[in-house]
Formats: sequence, C-alpha cells, structure tokens
Amino acid sequence: MAKNIWVFCEQRDGEIQNVALELLGVAHELAEKTNEKVNAVLLGHNVKDKAQMLIAHGADGVYVVDDENLEKFVTEPYAQAITHIAKKYEPNVILFGATSIGRDLAPRLSARLKTGLTADCTKLEMDEEGNLFMTRPAFGGNLFATIICPDSRPQMSTVRPGVMKKLEADASRAGEVVVEALEWDTSKFAVTVLEEVKAEKAEANIEDAKILVSCGRGVKNLESAQELASKLHGTVSASRTLVDAGLVDHARQVGQTGKTVRPEAYLAFGISGAIQHLAGMEESEFIVAVNTDKNAPIFKVANLGIVADAEAVFKNLNKLL
Repeated sequence: MAKNIWVFCEQRDGEIQNVALELLGVAHELAEKTNEKVNAVLLGHNVKDKAQMLIAHGADGVYVVDDENLEKFVTEPYAQAITHIAKKYEPNVILFGATSIGRDLAPRLSARLKTGLTADCTKLEMDEEGNLFMTRPAFGGNLFATIICPDSRPQMSTVRPGVMKKLEADASRAGEVVVEALEWDTSKFAVTVLEEVKAEKAEANIEDAKILVSCGRGVKNLESAQELASKLHGTVSASRTLVDAGLVDHARQVGQTGKTVRPEAYLAFGISGAIQHLAGMEESEFIVAVNTDKNAPIFKVANLGIVADAEAVFKNLNKLL
C-alpha cells in the first residue's frame, strides 16, 4: 500500500535549494492530516552530509543516493535513481519544485511509474484518506483548477518556488537516513556533461527579497521606483506589461508567467491586479497598492490601498526617506 509523502530535494553544486525546504514545510502540514511520514529524496555526489539539514527542516527520514553518476544533473541517471527507490518503498505522494530540473525530471518519472502529474501547483491539500488535491492556474490564469489522481499512486506534483512557506530549522529533530545503492543501466546514458558554463548573475533575485517595489503600466519613471527601492533596501520587480515592453528584464517579473514571491512587504505601484499577477504575489506578508482606479482588483488583496497617481506617491516617499 502506498504510504508517506516524499519531497525531491533539489541540490545544485551541493547546496540545497530553497524550494526543497519550502516543499518539506507543506509536506509536513499534509502529513499531519494522514499521520504519514515525510521523506526527503536527496540525489548527488558527496551530498550525504546535507541529510541532517533536511531533517531539521521537517523530514522524518532521508533517502540518499550518493554516486558520481549524479554529480551533475542529467535526466536519465536521476530518473533511474528515483524510479528505483519509488518502486521499492511505494510513496503515496512525491513533490518536486517547478524548476528547470523539476520540470524535466517529474514527467519522466510519472511515465515510468505510470501515474499522473499536476504541474505548477500553487496550493496543496489532503483529505484523511490520503488523496491529494492539487490546485493550479488554468485557462491562461483566469481561474484555478483543483486536480486529483484517485486511481494511481504515487500522486505527483510540481510546485512553484516561493509559494509555500518553509519551517524554521530545528536542530534537535531526529530522523533516519537510508543510503541506497543502485545498479545502473548505463546503456541508457545517452548524455554526458562535458563542461558547465555559468552565467554571471548581477541582479538580485526577487524571490529572496524582503521588500519589493513592483511597477505596472501606471509607472512612467522607473528611476523613481529604483530610488525608493534603494532607500528601503529592497528590489524592483514588475508586472508582465513592463517586461513585454522591454523596460524590465524577465527575471524581475512577478506573476503566473514570471516568479512567485512572498516578501515581507510588497509595494504595488500602477498595477491593476489581474489574476495572473495576483497568483504570483498574494501570499506576501503585507501588501501596499497604489492605483488611480479605486476599483482595481489589486485593492482586494491589499492590506493598505492608496488611490493616487504612482508618480506622486514616489515623489513624496522619496522626499520623506
């Protein structure tokens, strides 16, 4: 019988990615409903020492496959590793981050395990029978669909980074670490990584920012936004409108086709609040909305709303700070 909730804990160059810790947090909440355990799946080379970190963040146990074939992410070896342990231990649920790695790996596994996959989820819930309810944007983000997989196990989902909240680390937590060894089918290793070239990333990651000054169609002067963000020790982000216009890089886009953020403060200037944008920021801790349209949808999710011209508010705030 399928049992327990698994989280694929993505690591890059030996560093556990934030999305893995976020997924351990939501898995912990789901497991409380069904009295199941949360198991982390850690693949890589020389990564066994990261297992305790995953336990501190909510894992009850960690399955580790530590092998030189997994030093760099290549789809086939990673797929073979997870397929092996999933067939051996039969989990009820497997969660992946909706990253470039997760989006590559999860579909391969769903095919090999003959089960379904719901991609880019923004909400997960579970009933007492262990059925997972997976909610994701649909029809261009104009509504949300909740999907279930009642007839196959494991139930599988990819979840967007920044959507879930990770647990605070508890170093006193104890858990079992199981190291798995595989017999590889190297005849299927069709790809070899010869060289890895990393692009320099000069811009701040909006997913990590505590304060975001976000700009939409109503902002005419991005320099004012940058000045305010600098004074608040924050970062400038934007809606799709400014990205499509070529005024802001896609890496700073918030929304369904951009990034999901959860800052301590989200300052939305000149953003109307289409559902596609709200999907990427509505979990922010405190939302301030500035818009000339008092009926703008952004005000429905804002903690503080200001009906005013964005430029006028920028000007006054920059004078005060």
